[in-house]
Amino acid sequence: MPEQKDADEPFFRALLTPHRSLGRKGFVTLMLVLLLAWASTGIVFLSMGAWPVFGFFGLDVLALYLAFRWNYRAARAREEVSVSRTRLDIRKVAPSGRAEAHSFNPFWTRFSVSRHDEIGITRMEVSSRGDRVSIGSFLNPNDRESFATAFGRALATARAG
Repeated sequence: MPEQKDADEPFFRALLTPHRSLGRKGFVTLMLVLLLAWASTGIVFLSMGAWPVFGFFGLDVLALYLAFRWNYRAARAREEVSVSRTRLDIRKVAPSGRAEAHSFNPFWTRFSVSRHDEIGITRMEVSSRGDRVSIGSFLNPNDRESFATAFGRALATARAG
């Protein structure tokens, strides 16, 4: 029985998350700068009697705030990939928290990669017996490249036994 336990132990694990270049501190700083610019410019227009401009500038700041909040919400998505000698598990978690799990036998699994000459990898997909799961769609091209290399090696290791 110890051999079965060793075979089920994942030797490859990856957590794929979308990259966001602006962290929480940067977001707060950006919003403070925008609010300061809005207030100072708005006061100038208010003093000239052009009060509607003050409100419209405020709408711009609100729109940018909402756009960033939606972007950060989308960043809560993630994919967890693990490979053992007997299983390939992919767990996709949506920004809402809803998760879907896919499990494959590594011996019957095909990992396919679509490439573009200038961009690099544009799509990665795992398929087995009619089931298809796209993975890493939110990754940037460099991260797709490194994940595809590491994941391909992990599948080869699982098949080698």
